[in-house]
Amino acid sequence: MTPSPSKAAGVLVPVFAIRRRYDLGIGDTSGVQQFIDWAAETQIGVLQFLPITETGADNSPYNAISAVALDPLTLDLSPGALPDLTEEAFSEVIVGENLLELRSGSVRYERVRRLKLSLLDRAFRHFQEKHLGQESDRGQSFALFQKEEQAWLADYCLFRCLMEREEGSAAWDQWPEEYGTIARAREFVADRQELRARLDFFAYVQWVASRQWRAVRRYAEQAGVRLMGDVPFGVSYYSADVFAQPELFDLEWSGGAPPEAYFKEDRFTQKWGQNWGIPLYRWEVMEDQGFAWWRRRIGKLTDIFDIFRIDHALGFYRIYRFPWRPERNEHFLDLSWEEAATENGGRVPGFWPQADDSQERCAANRSQGERFLRVIQEAAGQAEIVAEDLGMVPPYVRPSLETLGIPGMKIPQWEYGEEGQVCPGQDYPEISFTTYATHDHPPLKAIWENHRKQILDEEEGAEDSARELHALARFAGCEWQGDIVPRFDEEVRQQLIRGLFASNARYAVIMMTDFLSSTDRFNVPGMSADENWSTRLRPTVRDFLRNPHWTNMGASLRRLVEETGRGLPQCKS
Repeated sequence: MTPSPSKAAGVLVPVFAIRRRYDLGIGDTSGVQQFIDWAAETQIGVLQFLPITETGADNSPYNAISAVALDPLTLDLSPGALPDLTEEAFSEVIVGENLLELRSGSVRYERVRRLKLSLLDRAFRHFQEKHLGQESDRGQSFALFQKEEQAWLADYCLFRCLMEREEGSAAWDQWPEEYGTIARAREFVADRQELRARLDFFAYVQWVASRQWRAVRRYAEQAGVRLMGDVPFGVSYYSADVFAQPELFDLEWSGGAPPEAYFKEDRFTQKWGQNWGIPLYRWEVMEDQGFAWWRRRIGKLTDIFDIFRIDHALGFYRIYRFPWRPERNEHFLDLSWEEAATENGGRVPGFWPQADDSQERCAANRSQGERFLRVIQEAAGQAEIVAEDLGMVPPYVRPSLETLGIPGMKIPQWEYGEEGQVCPGQDYPEISFTTYATHDHPPLKAIWENHRKQILDEEEGAEDSARELHALARFAGCEWQGDIVPRFDEEVRQQLIRGLFASNARYAVIMMTDFLSSTDRFNVPGMSADENWSTRLRPTVRDFLRNPHWTNMGASLRRLVEETGRGLPQCKS
């Protein structure tokens, strides 16, 4: 692995957003490899991705149907990239698909999923004939994969097989009684030859995914670029993990986050908080098993990524929980706390195992978080960890993370000193990760222009907008004089990126939309699934590498990287 520089510049881009000329309507592993070429050319040392585990019906990377299974939608399924897929079979599958339309605009998940699974099915049929159970290199490699990954793969394939039988529904609590539990499901499939064959298919898909993503990692290592993954704190209620090992989870409560005024467009979040629907962990059961589930989850992640971010790391210390599933959120929206308690047998949302309302409880929560995070560190080995510690952050969390040697996150416009002034980037601890926005927030241009509009139109919240925009500008050294707020132009954009890269943080990362000066968003919390996780970059990666407009933009970004001492190691003097 390439030695880590003391400081690195990074770019966040979801895999689904990457566009290449001959993809199938969504970003894939070949697009990621091309993106690595662009990163190396631009001296970007870290490429940050959202989770790449297999998504369910809502397409959310943070609500995957497995804690470890890779998403088939990320695979390059062209014949050259998948040896078991012939040109003839590829042509037969795509004959009725309008690829030009599919490749334009946003991700059309239903069509993309149907097309990619059809291609994988044809490839598997060829693999069955030529290699399955045979002594060929591919046949032996697949058999070894099944053996080595048996601990999670068998139950995952069973779950996917039954999902397919249920027309894609992962809602195991609504499946027929004859296979509604893991024990009955194993018996049900064992008695049916046609279903047993599908187990091999889903194992084959994961084998292909593992091979392609490991090849991506090798490619990145050769380019000197580090890949950064993302692991959610929770796991989906409707996942293979919960179905196969329900003893590890408390299904009576749903995890989430406390009320937060920032999400002004979401009344429920403002009043009650974010109800993610994730089951809580039975930590005592996990501990009795040596935290095997977590160790496997992190181990699979580090097969591919050099660095990973723990989304909602605060959950290890304490988690905000709801006594109802997200499907009932609307019912509770206009109820009082007393009415909600009456409907839930006296139970109401709150922190678990306890709130941070006394020194003793704070100490207990800190001790718990550190104990669990040390398990994650052990499982991570040489991989680096970043903790997403945003939101309602207890005062002990950042000192705790520093004690553990885990960088926390710094959002410049939200970082204020004791005297109420925005913290200069030079004062950030080296052990930190700074960015202006995450996948849940608007990109820089939208942040700037939204605040500017509120200020100029004297809308409600104009004072808050002025404070945050001045903080942003002051941090980057581009604060204006007088009452005329400047528009977000190229000079402002470059100043903001320079200010971020000039900070003392170990990692300084921008979203790819900030490079593009785009206002497109990847996710808006509280919006419907169809409107999220589908935005794609408008240029292809080849455009970034060959189109003079984008190569000039890339050269400008490279200069900022080098000026601020964040270039790749081999390029430092």
